[in-house]
Amino acid sequence: MTVSTEGMKVNWGSRTLRACVELLSSMRFAISLLTLICIASVIGTVLKQQEPLVNYVNQFGPFWAQLFSLASLNTVYSAWWFLLILAFLVISTSLCIARNTPKILADYSQLKEDVREQSLKAFGHRAQAALAEAPETAARRIGQTLVESGWKVKLQQRRAGWMVAAKKGSANKLGYIAAHSAIVLICIGGLLDGDMIVRAQMLLNGKSVYTGGGLVADVPVQHRLSERNPTFRANLLVSEGTQSSTALLTQPGGVLLQELPFAVELKKFIVEYYSTGMPKLFASDIIIHDKATGEKTEARVEVNHPASYKGVEIYQSSFDDGGSSVTLKAVPMAAATKPFEIQGTIGGSSSLSRGQGAGADQLTLEYTALRVINVENFAGSANAGPGGATDVRKVDLHKAIETRLGAANKTTTQKELRNVGPSITYKLRDASGQAREFQNYMLPVKMDDNADSPAMFLMGVRDSTAASFQYLRVPADPESSMDTFVRLRAALADPAQREQAVKRYARLVLSPGRPELTAQLVDSASRALALFAGDGAPAGKDKPVAGLQAISDFMEANVPEAERNRAGEVFVRLLNGVLYELTAMTREQAGLKPLPADEKTQAFMAQMVLSLSDAPHYPAPMVFELKDFKQVQASVFQVARAPGKTIVYLGCAFLILGVFGMLYIRERRVWVWLAPQVSSSGAAGDAALPALALDSAGHSQATMALSSNRKTMDGDQEFEMLKTKLLQAHQ
Repeated sequence: MTVSTEGMKVNWGSRTLRACVELLSSMRFAISLLTLICIASVIGTVLKQQEPLVNYVNQFGPFWAQLFSLASLNTVYSAWWFLLILAFLVISTSLCIARNTPKILADYSQLKEDVREQSLKAFGHRAQAALAEAPETAARRIGQTLVESGWKVKLQQRRAGWMVAAKKGSANKLGYIAAHSAIVLICIGGLLDGDMIVRAQMLLNGKSVYTGGGLVADVPVQHRLSERNPTFRANLLVSEGTQSSTALLTQPGGVLLQELPFAVELKKFIVEYYSTGMPKLFASDIIIHDKATGEKTEARVEVNHPASYKGVEIYQSSFDDGGSSVTLKAVPMAAATKPFEIQGTIGGSSSLSRGQGAGADQLTLEYTALRVINVENFAGSANAGPGGATDVRKVDLHKAIETRLGAANKTTTQKELRNVGPSITYKLRDASGQAREFQNYMLPVKMDDNADSPAMFLMGVRDSTAASFQYLRVPADPESSMDTFVRLRAALADPAQREQAVKRYARLVLSPGRPELTAQLVDSASRALALFAGDGAPAGKDKPVAGLQAISDFMEANVPEAERNRAGEVFVRLLNGVLYELTAMTREQAGLKPLPADEKTQAFMAQMVLSLSDAPHYPAPMVFELKDFKQVQASVFQVARAPGKTIVYLGCAFLILGVFGMLYIRERRVWVWLAPQVSSSGAAGDAALPALALDSAGHSQATMALSSNRKTMDGDQEFEMLKTKLLQAHQ
């Protein structure tokens, strides 16, 4: 006996195919895919997308940053697995539509008039009544009444009577088709407008991501996409007075260059601000230059009001610096640094040398950003540490050192907004590639409403973009400059000038003829000034301790705790007096008027002591002060060719109609069975033997039933209304 396996293979393959189709078109599979899409969308919302890898390293650490990169969680919406989920959702929903649409369309036109009359008694909504009219007459009356109420009606004559079948709300089933079709259309539109086509070009046409730098014109052709690319969404940066026809398409690890069929010239960029400093209007007046015809088209692009040309939408995305020129003055923060001026362009860099000779350290000055408007909140800043005129004799030295290099302004619940003028942001990068970022304000900032408090030059620094700026505050002198601070730092580093200032102070506070007191005062004042300048640190230290920290350490090491407060007050009083004399000496040497002996000078000197104490902690040999600038603005446009947009809009319309149809349209069916009424009559003279006969008067017996796809209170009310209109009115 021979057994053939061909039929078994065919049957097994057919069963497997049917099982796969059944799974793909099942509701549980589609719901699983939607769940995955929701989870991915949550990740894409919570985790910032398309950030540089170093940002994830700074925020989450190297392990999680690497995990995000491997799983494409930093580019969720263009990840291969997300596109695959969308593709499976399209397939699943399409199979579901294909499987159920024929049944829905067939049911759409059927009124089910063949229903058995006995089955009507099983419906939840049912009623019976005797009608004073013949079955045919009642059937036609009931049918006409239902037609006038918007029902689709069909009459069927049977041997035993008439069946009236009616249906209303058939659009409910069409809503099912529309809603499911909407999912397919939206997913297809998303796939078309996503990275799928770009990735296909990279795979099939040999395109690759560009990871280098340099001029756009020098980028090889394998990193460029044709202007005939059917779909893209890229960014275009255009400075005022220039034009560009190459947009950047951000990809993981680099960019692709997207050629446009036209060039965009920016005539003028317009930005308006709210009182909070937030922009309220971005607008760009542009000229579109057609590459093929040379035609020029003027347009205005605003947020939510894009321009369109040859199927490419031009959106106003943001704005940036377009290469502003700045002039910076180097303010020395180290003894070996000399003041100088340097000019640069935002986005560019300059090479600097720290020191002299072959062993000089090389630094790179990178001009990062120029902000012309800076609106800050100054509510409650009167108590923000160095912003107020605090007597240094009452300062807790440790606390002062820990909090002095703090935020430029404290966050409060109240708001007092002020524009503090332009600021420059730059980076200083050493030979090893390590960099710190700095932010300096051009104008001195008044930190509170106290008339005696000096305005402050704010000089911020941070080690990474993930950190907040920490600000060194330097009081502005009567000439509204930092020159007094610079001269005083230089004099503080000169032992000869310190000695001269101490002698001047001794002559001022002591009367002549008391040499022993003068010697003690000179010795104490010289020690205090030397400690403050950093010359009194213990031997062997690589970096001497200076400022208030040095005085605090000296007190802890040499003065008993019981006498520490009194000794500290004496040292700080001596320090204030000697520094005032040193300031007077430097101003005399510069040919300037001495500071008046008033409350403003006291507040100025109190802040100067704190600034001089903080200065050794500043992590750069110089501060670059913004002296002049010429602003050039740039617009950042998003240029998009989105063939899937129309498909998505169509899908949204289908979704609205489908949801409305399924939720707000109820499918209802009504059946009314009309049969001749049966009467009972006894034979003459024999009442015990009844006989059944049709009523010759034309009466009929009606059985009515209503079904609905959803059980609601409206269904109950509608049934009662139909029962009254169709049955009870003609009993």
